[in-house]
Amino acid sequence: MIIALIAVGFVVLCFILLYNNLVGKKNQVATAFSSIDVLLKKRFDLIPNLTQMVKRYMKHEADVLTRVTEMRSKSLSGNMTDAETVAMDRQVSSALGQIMVAVENYPDLKASENFINLQASLNEVEEQISAARRAYNASVKDYNNALEMFPSNIVAGFMRYERKVFFEIDAREKQPVDIGQILNM
Repeated sequence: MIIALIAVGFVVLCFILLYNNLVGKKNQVATAFSSIDVLLKKRFDLIPNLTQMVKRYMKHEADVLTRVTEMRSKSLSGNMTDAETVAMDRQVSSALGQIMVAVENYPDLKASENFINLQASLNEVEEQISAARRAYNASVKDYNNALEMFPSNIVAGFMRYERKVFFEIDAREKQPVDIGQILNM
């Protein structure tokens, strides 16, 4: 009888430890995602300034500016899932890259001190987003591993925890946009 109680107590203790570990990993992912979310909002706060400044020069790139503005509005609505936020980040990064590449055709814009300062701010935010993505992806890796490894996979299945998505970018976007090079052209 005592051995049975000890065995049950051991199983309950293991369940509690595994449960707490999974909850900690889930919360770590949520915290890392929150950091990215804050930085994405910071990026989106820079977009109106960028679009207003660039609109004066770029008549032909108006569709890209319109898309970026629409993506900003959708993102700020707060009704997006984690997966939709990841997809939106990819789209915004691509559109901002297109804008920055198009800037090279406008020497007056490239020379504008306000634009240079805005580019520096945007570069800083992009670097922070990149670092936050790495931290998030590390948390997601630990969390997803815990969901798949025995015996925590049993507890995770019982709790109905699901895998989280990584922040990934398209292969063509893996090369950073070198704003300095664009400015020197």
